[in-house]
Amino acid sequence: MYAPPESSVNDCDNDSDSNYEEDEDELTRIIPPEVEDTKDCLKARHILGILGFLGFANVYAMRVNLSVAIVAMVNSTSNTGTSNTSFDNCPVSNKTSPTPDTTGEFNWDEATQGIVLGSFFYGYVLTQVPGGRLAELFGGKLVYGIGVLVTALFTLLSPIAARTNFTLFIIVRVLEGMGEGVTFPSMHAMLARWIPPLERSKFAAYVYAGTNFGTILSLPLSGWLCSLMDGDGWPLSFYLFGVLGIIWFFFWMYFVYDTPSSHPRIDRQEHAFIIASIGPQDEEEKTPIPWCSILTCVPLWAILITQCGMSWAFYTQLTELPSYMAQILHFDIQANSLLSAIPYLTSWWLGILASIFADWLLSKGYLSQSTSYKLFNSLASVIPSLGILGVAYVGCDKLAAQLLLAIPGAFGGAVYAGNQMNHIALSPKFAGTMYGITNAAANMCGFLAPYVIGLIIEGRETLGQWRMVFYLAAGINIGGNLFYVAFASAREQAWSRSQRPSSSN
Repeated sequence: MYAPPESSVNDCDNDSDSNYEEDEDELTRIIPPEVEDTKDCLKARHILGILGFLGFANVYAMRVNLSVAIVAMVNSTSNTGTSNTSFDNCPVSNKTSPTPDTTGEFNWDEATQGIVLGSFFYGYVLTQVPGGRLAELFGGKLVYGIGVLVTALFTLLSPIAARTNFTLFIIVRVLEGMGEGVTFPSMHAMLARWIPPLERSKFAAYVYAGTNFGTILSLPLSGWLCSLMDGDGWPLSFYLFGVLGIIWFFFWMYFVYDTPSSHPRIDRQEHAFIIASIGPQDEEEKTPIPWCSILTCVPLWAILITQCGMSWAFYTQLTELPSYMAQILHFDIQANSLLSAIPYLTSWWLGILASIFADWLLSKGYLSQSTSYKLFNSLASVIPSLGILGVAYVGCDKLAAQLLLAIPGAFGGAVYAGNQMNHIALSPKFAGTMYGITNAAANMCGFLAPYVIGLIIEGRETLGQWRMVFYLAAGINIGGNLFYVAFASAREQAWSRSQRPSSSN
């Protein structure tokens, strides 16, 4: 009997279901030859993907718009401070124009603005695990839909809350984060029930690419809306995306269903193909979570650690690189905004291409599922980290800095063919809960990374201090990937198989 060499490390419960062995490549052989997918151009799962894409685009637009709107909201003329004139800096070009003062409604200093921008993540982290579990128990359709709806409603209330009371505004932002926090784990639960294994990488790339699309759309559009009405149009950026979120909710609830079996309009051929690929859905059986097995599962810890490493690098780029560009390289505001959008655009494109390529390699049998995860996760981790290091080394070369952000950063999109689908391989039944655990841990870096970077910089805006920031981000990201390569697995775990009813064995 064939026993994969990694089984002794990667099975959390080695004494459970010990007589069950399987090859990873079984994923390519589970569909009976007489069962074929429908030839229809637009399938039921494609509608799920399109609306999922638009849902993520909307929630990320609602997340990002405050980063732009806060510039117009704050009265910067009342928050002047001393500028850094360190010699370890780049010369100011004659073409560089100073950042204009804004006369917004709120006298918030830098610390207060940090509280405003960070308050979203406190709520976002809280609902990751509950969101995944609720999706497993009651269906991802309702949990994902309500998550987007709640985010939209509190986005609409944001301008009113900000003008009413600062504390109320913070509460609204926390509640908005709680609404958005359920979206990723609930969508993972949906993908586990709807998408055949050999389609998951590219399908996830299509759906989760909505986050990049929403960011790319929100940055310039929010800036334009804020510039209307003599700079007082910032509430429009909240109203627009909030209304779009509510409209989206009605389409989602009508067209999307929790499982292929519950969909009244799905083509019978597509339904048979999905069930043959994934197996029985076990809709009526609500099994308890094997918490001990999940929390001691080494492959799950591998996913968690690499996600934390990637998130540290991501939040370094998202929250701190604009400051580096402004303080060290002296980019003006318009150029800075454009640079902020470029990595999301290139990551979106390459993420889809990498995921299509990964699924093709799997379908041809050139790579096992485990090797594919590790290979593409390494591309998503190592190459962007080298780009971050390169930004530090090129110093004052603005063109090189832009290329190092856009080109290596594009490989971050390969994560969809890396660790992002690994949860489903370990346990389709508990994929939502597991994704909630790892995503909650990873997003804690949204608080930790800016705090640690602040301790490193300590008001010293110099090339030397920023190099330390980049070394740390790249080191944590690459180190997390090395742990993933060593301990990740693509085999369904024994504790997951033991939860199946006998009829599905």
